[in-house]
Amino acid sequence: MGEFDGVLDAVGSRLRELRRRSGMTLTALSQTTGIPISTLSRLETGHRKPSLELLLPLAKAYQVPLDELVNAPPSGDPRVYPRPITRNGMTVIPLTRKPGGLQAFKQILRPGPGNLEPDPRSHEGYHWLYVLNGRLRLILGDQDLILTAGEVAEFDTHLPHWFGNAEPEPVEYLSILGPQGERFHTRARYRPT
Repeated sequence: MGEFDGVLDAVGSRLRELRRRSGMTLTALSQTTGIPISTLSRLETGHRKPSLELLLPLAKAYQVPLDELVNAPPSGDPRVYPRPITRNGMTVIPLTRKPGGLQAFKQILRPGPGNLEPDPRSHEGYHWLYVLNGRLRLILGDQDLILTAGEVAEFDTHLPHWFGNAEPEPVEYLSILGPQGERFHTRARYRPT
């Protein structure tokens, strides 16, 4: 058991970092997971050893695989087993396994353009994208762009931006977000002066 003691001892600081990056309070995390606030606090400070019954709801709340949550020693298998997430007509397929650092995703937008009103938002980080198939509408500040297959865009995500489908076919693109790109925390509307 000695070789795993260090892994278990480091879980608390990893949990605290994941919560901080997600912008969640202990109260909100408690409501999401059903784990008492005092237990969450003791886990984060290392005063309570993590158990499977505590780690499973936390992994789900942070949307990370359990082995990443505890930073389990590598098994030697380099394959990533993506779990698609579908929300509001967009399917997001994570292509990286490590929380923090660069995050890569394949994204698929349902056929459009529909009647979606652009809702530009900004957040910390840097975004790079590559269109695989279809036509992607990108609102970036005061620019309204249509990107086609093979085109690339990169931008600082502090600039308000929005993605949408520019045609009645699905659009697929790859996204790489900089270190803080996975955390939305500011909603802004761009108004040219």
